[in-house]
Amino acid sequence: MNSCGVSLSAATVALGDEAKKMAAGKASRDSEEESLSLTVEEREALGGMDSRLFGFVRLHEDGARMKTLLGKAVRCYESLILKAEGKVDSDFFCQLGHFNLLLEDYSKALSAYQRYYSLQSDYWKNAAFLYGLGLVYFYYNAFHWAIKAFQDVLYVDPSFCRAKEIHLRLGLMFKVNTDYKSSLKHFQLALIDCNPCTLSSAEIQFHIAHLYETQRKYHSAKEAYEQLLQTENLPAQVKATVLQQLGWMHHNMDIVGDKASKESYAIQYLQKSLEADPNSGQSWYFLGRCYSSIGKVQDAFISYRQSIDKSEASADTWCSIGVLYQQQNQPMDALQAYICAVQLDHGHAAAWMDLGTLYESCNQPQDAIKCYLNATRSKRCSNTSTLAARIKFLQAQLCNLPQSSLQNKTKLLPSIEEAWSLPIPAELTSRQGAMNTAQQNGSDNWNVVQSLSHHPVQQVYSLCLTPQKLQHLEQLRANRDNLSPAQKRQLEQLESQFVLMQQVRHKGVAQGLHKSQSSCVSGPNEEQPVFSTESAQYQQATSTGIKKPNEHLTLPSNSVPQRNADSHLSSHIATSGGQQGIIFTKESKPSKNRSLVPETSRHTGDTSNGCADVKGLSNHVHQLIADAVSSPNHGDSPNLLIGDNPQLSALLIGKANDNVGTGTCDKVNNIHPAVHTKTDHSVASSPSSAISTATPSPKSTEQASINSVTSLNSPHSGIHTVNGEGLENSQNSTKVDLPLVSHRSTSQIIPSMSVSICPSSTEVLKAFRNLGKNGLSNSCVLLDKCPPPRPPTSPYPPLPKDKLNPPTPSIYLENKRDAFFPPLHQFCTNPKNPVTVIRGLAGALKLDLGLFSTKTLVEANNEHMVEVRTQLLQPADENWDPTGTKKIWHCESNRSHTTIAKYAQYQASSFQESLREENEKRTQHKDHSDNESTSSENSGRRRKGPFKTIKFGTNIDLSDNKKWKLQLHELTKLPAFVRVVSAGNLLSHVGHTILGMNTVQLYMKVPGSRTPGHQENNNFCSVNINIGPGDCEWFVVPEDYWGVLNDFCEKNNLNFLMSSWWPNLEDLYEANVPVYRFIQRPGDLVWINAGTVHWVQAVGWCNNIAWNVGPLTACQYKLAVERYEWNKLKSVKSPVPMVHLSWNMARNIKVSDPKLFEMIKYCLLKILKQCQTLREALVAAGKEVIWHGRTNDEPAHYCSICEVEVFNLLFVTNESNTQKTYIVHCQDCARKTSRSLENFVVLEQYKMEDLIQVYDQFTLGLSLSSSS
Repeated sequence: MNSCGVSLSAATVALGDEAKKMAAGKASRDSEEESLSLTVEEREALGGMDSRLFGFVRLHEDGARMKTLLGKAVRCYESLILKAEGKVDSDFFCQLGHFNLLLEDYSKALSAYQRYYSLQSDYWKNAAFLYGLGLVYFYYNAFHWAIKAFQDVLYVDPSFCRAKEIHLRLGLMFKVNTDYKSSLKHFQLALIDCNPCTLSSAEIQFHIAHLYETQRKYHSAKEAYEQLLQTENLPAQVKATVLQQLGWMHHNMDIVGDKASKESYAIQYLQKSLEADPNSGQSWYFLGRCYSSIGKVQDAFISYRQSIDKSEASADTWCSIGVLYQQQNQPMDALQAYICAVQLDHGHAAAWMDLGTLYESCNQPQDAIKCYLNATRSKRCSNTSTLAARIKFLQAQLCNLPQSSLQNKTKLLPSIEEAWSLPIPAELTSRQGAMNTAQQNGSDNWNVVQSLSHHPVQQVYSLCLTPQKLQHLEQLRANRDNLSPAQKRQLEQLESQFVLMQQVRHKGVAQGLHKSQSSCVSGPNEEQPVFSTESAQYQQATSTGIKKPNEHLTLPSNSVPQRNADSHLSSHIATSGGQQGIIFTKESKPSKNRSLVPETSRHTGDTSNGCADVKGLSNHVHQLIADAVSSPNHGDSPNLLIGDNPQLSALLIGKANDNVGTGTCDKVNNIHPAVHTKTDHSVASSPSSAISTATPSPKSTEQASINSVTSLNSPHSGIHTVNGEGLENSQNSTKVDLPLVSHRSTSQIIPSMSVSICPSSTEVLKAFRNLGKNGLSNSCVLLDKCPPPRPPTSPYPPLPKDKLNPPTPSIYLENKRDAFFPPLHQFCTNPKNPVTVIRGLAGALKLDLGLFSTKTLVEANNEHMVEVRTQLLQPADENWDPTGTKKIWHCESNRSHTTIAKYAQYQASSFQESLREENEKRTQHKDHSDNESTSSENSGRRRKGPFKTIKFGTNIDLSDNKKWKLQLHELTKLPAFVRVVSAGNLLSHVGHTILGMNTVQLYMKVPGSRTPGHQENNNFCSVNINIGPGDCEWFVVPEDYWGVLNDFCEKNNLNFLMSSWWPNLEDLYEANVPVYRFIQRPGDLVWINAGTVHWVQAVGWCNNIAWNVGPLTACQYKLAVERYEWNKLKSVKSPVPMVHLSWNMARNIKVSDPKLFEMIKYCLLKILKQCQTLREALVAAGKEVIWHGRTNDEPAHYCSICEVEVFNLLFVTNESNTQKTYIVHCQDCARKTSRSLENFVVLEQYKMEDLIQVYDQFTLGLSLSSSS
């Protein structure tokens, strides 16, 4: 474990030395000072204590002695820091952060980590520090920064001992962020790891199954859940939750047969779930929903009542009860239930809609309008347009009615204002009263709440009226003059009981309810209902802290910590379509402060039985948010450190040392979060700066935009968000102001190497044996001391606004000689030109573009496979959500497959349909002016949706020389620098096929077909020729600005590398990002330079062909390696195997560019070291290395688990080796699966002598100018 972090023994010894120095010259110490010194035994006990033990040391159960020791160490360190006025070794602050983290004092841990970070220039080498920092961010639900910290850990040390824990947390956070592909990958990486973890394998499998369900892959989810049920010794908690999920899936989805079969299966699963966990309020609620859907009203009521008894009051439950009452034609009871729902959650759109339909059915349109208006104010309202139309219709009805009829009309139900002040039912008051009592007693444990005495509950029951009695009271009041003496006595009794209940409500129960309204939130809280004057005001807690370039990260004040520190890992399952959140902690390590019961909530469509036929206004039970954020254990602000010891806080959070850039760490604002800035003038630390001797690019200080700081739904935090939309706290929720911590990059140019690239390989290998491990990844292509890669910041100074639409560099060719003119190559590959349009290329070279026409393609290979992307037809410079209400970055592009013949038929029919529409327009309009007006109206209407669906045929592989011989031969007419294969093309030296990169791909388009925003794979250049007959519109952003676009993607909850996105031009111009915009006509060639960001939309019907090219330049190699390392950091596979390619370049190419030569030589140097070190370690451990060799055209190998490139030494499972299938693993994944590698064989593909010879023979060639 010592390899993972700072050596505490060194720090503690230094602590003793510092203490001795402090004591020198003093005659004696007082008793307090003596008590703060650490004994030798205590130092030894603390020697292995750092962030890696978090979650594995039980301080609250049998760890009292360790907790005391950690507390003493913290006091000792703080005392020493104070006496030294902060002038101690940086490791002291790191260790202080670890100790505070283990003690679960997160604010102090954050402050200490910040100080270490500001003092230690190479902080990124310390994996234990990065891990501890990530855990703190995770605790405060600052997922954006937690993800970065955890990814840094895995980058600098893939064999980190808590890698499984990191993958688990990354899986959970990516699931919340709806990056499901990344989430699945990290869950799978956690599952194969045999190291200990805070969740069991069964729980991780559950998250994988639920991930499928979240993505609406219901059959895959069902299969995964059922497979999990077959697990031996499955914990009861997991079993109950799996059965609950299966039951609810059968109720909602068409998984099996007809409705009767679905509900039968659903009820069976839920009943089995309740057998495993009878106290699950959620399962009772789901069971009630199932009974309600098949008309078993009494069973449904019983289940709902059980749900209320077993768990906290839920707006969903009361809404469903209201639906049942409404279906049974009991409007007063339904009204009461709906009022309970909206009082628990003011933003419960379904309850407001159902309440509106109830009032409509009772002919009370004014109240219905008020309810519909409140529904439209909810962020979760999916029927805004329908409701708006309904409100408009009702308002028109009211205007046509005489005023007298409105005044004299008898109301069947109390008005919404009157209903709001009616006493809430006994079930709700008892539950909320019990919860309030528990909170007042300082308990934040659901189990404690559920086990409270029922005496206060019975007392409340005796003071409350049931909905039936309340309805009877209203009837008696309405007929007061005609009552019999017995009925009058009954009326007096009910009225006195009603008055008494009102007093209880206002004095006691209302207090509990209002507290619960401020803390037990059921989804994003909306503004106060428009009619209400009595209830507590709600406020929306924004959860975004915006940071400008070169500013430090400050977490927003409402970054909400998880409630109980002991439950440091929880899962939030954010789903689309209103599915559920699940609380899950490790069942095998129960704690008295943990609730192992998952809390889930869904919504579906119980149809209200109202008379009004309002489409889309059926009841949808929305997402449940559990308990309050405020916790007795963690109610204090993390700035407690400031109040406890201002002097120490100033040392921890105050000004950084002079050697840290030129900026300072601002003090924390206790009152309200502010953006804390720190200017960082350090230079580039990107991977390229470590391999290039060229002048480094400006250093990128991370763009800190905390995008929707979301919460993992914990039994102790209980904050639940939908699809990562952020936390919304009520006014009584604990606000958290976090001490300032930011990620900044260090001042690194090319490192000073202890091993030169100039000596022979013999000297290099000899020197390597004396270096030892440097703490970096063994799979890193780059040199030692290279920090994790960072995106570049926006170039400074920013461009003026009139320079944001630069002219596109264009070359017009007249003849073949122009096409082969050498300056054309130089112009295209010049890094100053992000894009070049070569116009008239096809005509100048007499290219037969007809070979790539749809007609020829169908005749050649009509059954050839086509990938189809289903998209929305939109204006090229805009991207709207499907409803057309707002501009977004996410680009709808769903994948399917067809054949060339079928797509050609679609392409032709689309053209014919367009012709018909044009002819219809011409016949409908009488003159030119009318035609213009209508076109303008259509354009405006098209902007707002609904949008037409189109299909884009993409990624059609033309690599087979037998099938596409004529087409590929025609492309040999092109100049050498743009050909698919040429000696000067790096991709021609890979040695195997990379589809779409060193082979041709075809695109078949209809108007509106979009290629979303992206950079080419590994930042290689690309060539694109428009076949025609229509045009394409291109949008291009220079490579320098890709970091800005990456930040925009993160703000919009998109993965820059993997998601489908279409930039909002307004956002780019506001951020001073230049955009080249141009039209590509038939026969035009577009050259996309290395790293250029671009997106394309077809203007007409056309085909395009494209491939990638790698010019033999230092810039191309540098950017390719940078992206290789960035992909590794982001756990994304690099299509170009840069290690394999670098060795092939050394074998095949004579390099005359000194910069390119140095970068390649450094790469060879690094890999040579890795191969030697790993081979010697395997031999020393007694592991046989078997010679395997390579075949011609054998592809480069990637790890089957983590997808990193594996070079030379392949770790292959015994089974696959026997079967000759060769399932390859990297060393790290192999050891995670089998620590001693007993299940693996190691195959060697290159002799060390051969690699040494290649390294020695790769020398700098003479340039043409010097040789002449």
